[in-house]
Amino acid sequence: MSLEIVQAKLELRELVDAYANLTDEKKIEEQMLLFTPDGRYTVYVGERLLSEVIGTKQLGEDFTSHASQVKRYFSINGQHVVKVDGDTATGVVFSQIKMVRDEDGKEVITDYSVRYDDVYVRQNGAWLIKERTANFIIFDARPLQG
Repeated sequence: MSLEIVQAKLELRELVDAYANLTDEKKIEEQMLLFTPDGRYTVYVGERLLSEVIGTKQLGEDFTSHASQVKRYFSINGQHVVKVDGDTATGVVFSQIKMVRDEDGKEVITDYSVRYDDVYVRQNGAWLIKERTANFIIFDARPLQG
């Protein structure tokens, strides 16, 4: 494996970790800088298409609306497997995401197991997310204890 490929893989890992960190911090404007202007974000629950949003303006509005309903996020990225081909790459990231919301005056935690299928491009020396497909595989909601 060439040093260039190793460097690209490191930068791509930093990209997906930055995405998770900015989600947890609800820094939507900064998060949008990680996407190409025509970035696409698609969400599936099982085989069912839940949403598809294209473009950072619409993505920002969608993410902001979602974040307004969540008190706290906590994300952990697991394995990240990428294939780099010059200035493009594809990747798979497995993540655990916890979201705390208020429901009927009580905090409810939802625990998600997600597989992200990504397409990345390098523009002006920086890797960006061109397409991200979130596949929500397992989720569990329950009252938060403590």
